[in-house]
Amino acid sequence: MSFLCNRQLSPDFRTSGLSDSDTPKSLGYRFPAEFEQHEATWLSWPHKEASWPGKIDSIYPNYSLFVKYLAESEKVRINVANDAMKLFAVGHMEKAGVDMSQVEFFMHPTDDAWCRDHGPAFLINPDAEQRKVIVDWNYNAWGGKYPPYDLDDVIPTLIGKHYNLPVFNPGIIMEGGSVEFNGAGTVLTSTCCLLNPNRNPHLNQLQIEQYLMDYYGMEQVLWVDEGIVGDDTDGHIDDTVRFVNADTVITVIEENKQDENYALLQTNLQQLKAMRLINGKQLNIIELPMPEEVVYEDQRLPASYANFYISNKHVIVPTFRSKRDDKALSIIADAFKDREVVGIDSTDIIWGLGSFHCLSQQEPK
Repeated sequence: MSFLCNRQLSPDFRTSGLSDSDTPKSLGYRFPAEFEQHEATWLSWPHKEASWPGKIDSIYPNYSLFVKYLAESEKVRINVANDAMKLFAVGHMEKAGVDMSQVEFFMHPTDDAWCRDHGPAFLINPDAEQRKVIVDWNYNAWGGKYPPYDLDDVIPTLIGKHYNLPVFNPGIIMEGGSVEFNGAGTVLTSTCCLLNPNRNPHLNQLQIEQYLMDYYGMEQVLWVDEGIVGDDTDGHIDDTVRFVNADTVITVIEENKQDENYALLQTNLQQLKAMRLINGKQLNIIELPMPEEVVYEDQRLPASYANFYISNKHVIVPTFRSKRDDKALSIIADAFKDREVVGIDSTDIIWGLGSFHCLSQQEPK
């Protein structure tokens, strides 16, 4: 568990005053819940045609609309490869009416756009001299499915270097979409993802829990078993269960008993009902329907309303031209009384096998 993360970086990047045995938790840092206040949202501009084969041009208007809503209440920090990509991005965002004074670009080339999984995990400790630190987990594109991924793997450390923030490197594979936080010491995840042998085959469940607690600053790890059909991440939690507040979750269910997601999501629901938080409380559970099946080129896509993103002002929800869209938006709006809920058509974006939450990573205040 080395502290320094120098993958592909010059050896002069160092942070001082910390030993190899220090972890964020031991130093009083924690990963805030997404519903806590943000300084910014991080994105990596989409450019990999192979992620949206035959369709990448169609995603930019709604992706830029996503940026427009983000920029209404926080900074938007975007990784781009070069000036040409920046100009291309600016053109699309200006067309969408984005407040460009809120957008900052970073010349950090990436392999792909999924910033939730390759972006920095920011932890905070308001009482520390250095109030914010970064954890840079190793990244292998969901079990080595989509090489190359070496550019994505080093993004958190590049950001740490830019801001001169301490960067912790736990040395194991972890993706931001695989973990969900309640802001009060609990992290929720899935066995189908984190116990998959394509991630960390040398670690058992208890060892993985220890990493989650040490490097996210948590007290408790809760597990559901299942992901949804079509999800190439092996079952990320951000497609199935999301915290609304410290003791309330939204979880997706499938109403059609003939659908292959039905039994999977019922398993998760029963597990959630049996869970207890650190204080002994049961979870308040809000059931959210899945959209009707979204299929493109004979492939079922992992369309889920749970892949929403919580910004300071909005909850931005993917919609899928489904008759269930309005019901889903209404349920989410009832859950988030303090924010405006907006739906953005994600029918083209989901061809990349992810949506707004997968594309973004929050930086807390």
